[in-house]
Amino acid sequence: MTTTIPFIHEYDFEYATLEQVSPLIRRVTARNPSGFTFHGTNTYVIGHGKVAVLDPGPLLDEHVEALKQLLAEETVNHLLITHTHMDHSPAAAPLKQCWQARSYGYGPHGAGKQEEGVQIEAGGDMDFNPDVRVADGDQIQGDGWTIECVYTPGHTSNHICFALLEEKALFTGDHVMGWSTSVIGPPDGDMTSYMESLEKLLTRDDEVYWPAHGTCIHDVKNFVTTFIQHRLGRERQILRCLQDGYNIITEMVPMMYKETDPRMYGAAALSVLAAMIRLIDTGQVSCDSEDPSIESTYQLS
Repeated sequence: MTTTIPFIHEYDFEYATLEQVSPLIRRVTARNPSGFTFHGTNTYVIGHGKVAVLDPGPLLDEHVEALKQLLAEETVNHLLITHTHMDHSPAAAPLKQCWQARSYGYGPHGAGKQEEGVQIEAGGDMDFNPDVRVADGDQIQGDGWTIECVYTPGHTSNHICFALLEEKALFTGDHVMGWSTSVIGPPDGDMTSYMESLEKLLTRDDEVYWPAHGTCIHDVKNFVTTFIQHRLGRERQILRCLQDGYNIITEMVPMMYKETDPRMYGAAALSVLAAMIRLIDTGQVSCDSEDPSIESTYQLS
């Protein structure tokens, strides 16, 4: 059994509407619901008058035009990007042109892995490259608001959270969400990095999380702790599968994800692969190839 996470599935929202969710935060939800995005991508507006827009979202005409119209009387100076999946960064291009704003992010897609000599050539928005590259601990000062950058690789190697210091609020992107766990898909996704990034959040004093999908999370330390326990539980499931003679990931997924819609087995297999690589790195599992994949054969070390 894996740890039960206190997910939050019920909350009020409207598409293409500017919703005030805290004194300094407003939200516009994109109409891109799916098994990966829940009701859709949350684009956040930080501040009033002179504002930052965080995760402009997918390249959907309705969403892009809504943002242009809703913020027509305000000045957008900053576009903050948590990571470069297609539901987060593509709308930055037309909005940057409209607003003449600068974009901020850790780097292009795969930037974290490129630093390790691993080239990532697919799986994200390959056109995005931030005007300003930010690193862990950097601060961005706005009109009445201050953002601290918190590097959190794992879901992607360029994933970065942004903390609104005035509200002790952390925009968590896809690192921690209230409705589901994140898919960790190698090679850009890395389970060891993801676990370290979760541990990192436990050292912070944030009081509320605003994820890219779903509603806010208040009991943040407990929530992150259950995420860590859940992932460790998945590792124990993998080891039991190997003990029982299941040596291929596609055989393990139905055993491990019995309550999951089979249509999500492909995504689940990616996360199992990420966990398997972590078990290989810690010496608990071995693989029949130097490049572990979903099709590889695994065994206990």
